[in-house]
Amino acid sequence: MTKFSYIAASAKSKGKTIEGEIEAKSREDVIALLGKQHLNPISIKIAKEKNSWSLFKKGVKPDELVIFTRQLSAMISAGVPLVRSINSLQSHAENPIFKETLKQVVTDIEGGVALGDALSKHPGVFSDVYVNMVRAGEAAGILDDILKRLAIQQEKSSSIRKKVKSAMSYPMVLLFITVIAFFGLMIFVIPQIGEIIQDLGGPDAELPGLTVAMLAISSFMINFWYILFPALGAGVYALLHYVRTPAGKAQFHKLILKLPLVNTIIKKVAVARFARTYSSLIGAGVSVVESLHVTARAIGNTVYEKSITLASDRVQNGEPLSKIIDEDPELFPSILGQMLSVGEETGETDVVLLKVADFYEEEVDVAIDGINSIIEPVMIVFMGGMVGLIAASVMLPIAGLSQNIE
Repeated sequence: MTKFSYIAASAKSKGKTIEGEIEAKSREDVIALLGKQHLNPISIKIAKEKNSWSLFKKGVKPDELVIFTRQLSAMISAGVPLVRSINSLQSHAENPIFKETLKQVVTDIEGGVALGDALSKHPGVFSDVYVNMVRAGEAAGILDDILKRLAIQQEKSSSIRKKVKSAMSYPMVLLFITVIAFFGLMIFVIPQIGEIIQDLGGPDAELPGLTVAMLAISSFMINFWYILFPALGAGVYALLHYVRTPAGKAQFHKLILKLPLVNTIIKKVAVARFARTYSSLIGAGVSVVESLHVTARAIGNTVYEKSITLASDRVQNGEPLSKIIDEDPELFPSILGQMLSVGEETGETDVVLLKVADFYEEEVDVAIDGINSIIEPVMIVFMGGMVGLIAASVMLPIAGLSQNIE
């Protein structure tokens, strides 16, 4: 599928032109799709890809999407027409990106496109889970109920995301302070102490290996700072950019699943997200195979995505999901397979998995609190060790010189 950008004239409103983007196999398919929306194409071009290298792209925040979803559900429940509801929410949206997105959604709906299909044109704002649940709600005529479920599911996912970020912020701040302190000591303190030691011991004084190493590092930083700091910046940028590529992302996700302490939280977050997302989709009436494909992409870890995608292929061949999940104990705990088995027997998979999601979300809270209690002393020991190493490199030669004086 190729993404095309188009400018078209509305057949219903004379003189009104509409701009947008659409995915299709060819230009002929674009013309046909626009014709179904009563639009006469003026210009059709292959859309230029937006820069994906920017590390600080702004978008729609999860909280904004949750509020929009809840408000849209309430307005539809009250009997307000869909276009009027979205128009009203669009006019009150503060985020310009979200405002423009909703404007394009309204234009598509007015052109005869279903809400789910209109939302699918904006994957940066509306996820696969969101789009598929909306489509299921439209098909079953329960869009307001589905939107309520979506809001709850988004709030839970956002809550877990915030907790994980909160747990990571403290060690990152300490690490940043440690790095700044190290550079400060090596650039401003060590050279001064080195001069004092050389003045006391003379140019031929034999210094301990640790002191020589510290002085050499300090000298390199001072003399080649114009190479060192740009190289460090380029290295960090290259690493972050590589992690955003498919190959880099896959390697990074494999690595964090093997790191002690961190892997426990990552696995519990993934299981909670799988249970809640899959439950929401199944409860909305989406097929099992489609639910698994969407859930695989929603977890946010390529290792889990690959495992669940393979599971969906086996489910399509007639195997029960509970049995497949049980065969992968490294990624999925045994309780998940057992609960899935109960859900398959009773026909209440969505209800059972909601309980699993609640349980593992509580487990994530406990695990994060436990890691926070461990990280603080570990970081203090790390910072103390760094300062102690520098102090030892200073005190050893002074102690040696004092013995020679005696």
